[in-house]
Amino acid sequence: MSVLARFDMSGKVALLSGAGRGIGAASAMALAEAGADIVVTARSVDQIESVAARARELGRRAIAIPTDANDADAVKAAVARTVAEFGRIDTVVSVVGGAMPQPFMNTSDKDLRNSFENNVVNGLRLVRECVPHLLAAAGDRPGGASVVMVSSAIGHIVGRGYVSYGSAKAALDHAVELMAADLNPRIRVNAVAPGAILTEALEIVAANPELKASIENLTPLRRLGEPDDIAAAVLYLASNASSYMTGQILAVDGGTVTTNFNFPIADL
Repeated sequence: MSVLARFDMSGKVALLSGAGRGIGAASAMALAEAGADIVVTARSVDQIESVAARARELGRRAIAIPTDANDADAVKAAVARTVAEFGRIDTVVSVVGGAMPQPFMNTSDKDLRNSFENNVVNGLRLVRECVPHLLAAAGDRPGGASVVMVSSAIGHIVGRGYVSYGSAKAALDHAVELMAADLNPRIRVNAVAPGAILTEALEIVAANPELKASIENLTPLRRLGEPDDIAAAVLYLASNASSYMTGQILAVDGGTVTTNFNFPIADL
């Protein structure tokens, strides 16, 4: 098999959460461009319908399933519908998560619980529901099915204002390593850890040339990332191109070694 052919996802079915916009939508389209049929889920009906329509224009089968990642029954139903309509699940991509930055002393127990729920529990719930179907798709092939979690650079670098979000993403990173150990050898589990990516979450940066330039200047590659930078990594981890990788956190962050977008906090 040629190296390029290892990226071919033809005949595969990929289920993506948080796929209505930004990194999730870009990842869905990357997998569709590589030949996969896709199922996209999120709460925003119009957005996921748009992504599915674009995939169908490429000749792929694609469905949009409105799903609240916090609703265990809705997640179970989305997985069941995927298998009912497509007959299999080869790849799961979890893009759910997020938390607003704030000073540690303003971070309540509820903030911490919400961050861990959104960034760890919801993603692991989706994977758990999909495991029987991933195993069926993998058959006897080592690494025949794949899971890709979208984490964050803040899970392994330091910045002010990110205690709840960074702690949750660090937990997710270790969960990836632990799931990989549990699900070997037939299911590979890896994560992408994006740095500062120009999605809706960074609209304030894109709208402020001075702020944008300051962050770019603090990034070794001197630019902010784009959703397609992460989508390319997702495709790599989802496809046979990474068939000898599991339990890994792939940093796609422009070389960032410390956060370049600190939340303004006065010294104590």
